Amino acid sequence: MAEKSRIVARNRRARHDYHIQESIEMGLVLVGSEIKSIRAGKISLVGAYAQFDEGLELWVHGMRIAEYPEARDNHEPERKRKLLAHFRELKKIHRKVEEKGVTLIPLDLHITSRGRAKIQIGLCKGKTKYDKRSDIAERDSKRRMDAAMKHSLRTE
Repeated sequence: MAEKSRIVARNRRARHDYHIQESIEMGLVLVGSEIKSIRAGKISLVGAYAQFDEGLELWVHGMRIAEYPEARDNHEPERKRKLLAHFRELKKIHRKVEEKGVTLIPLDLHITSRGRAKIQIGLCKGKTKYDKRSDIAERDSKRRMDAAMKHSLRTE
């Protein structure tokens, strides 16, 4: 049975700047005030990335979760946060990251129906300017074709 989830934050820039080869859903280690801020939508994934530290532990850096105003003991907004995954999965990801040019970028953060915060991490390779231009040109031509089809259906 598939769980429904609500996307809280999406990293749109990642899809523009990188070719996403594969995506993996992982859990996050958070404190109470962080999950409250996430549920309130006070989070930014811009400039965030994931990196292996101390062996096979995966951490996300640069993710900003705003302080929760009603909390007694607040968290540091830009601290690094540990990602949770099975050991075999981490080993597989680590092997792929060792390849040249592969980066781990957070794509989105969502809350599951059970109230857990999950992050979707993408194995990405950087796009060149040419790739970005061709993507924009392709998107524009598709938009023009859709508009022309819509217009032709209206005139009939």
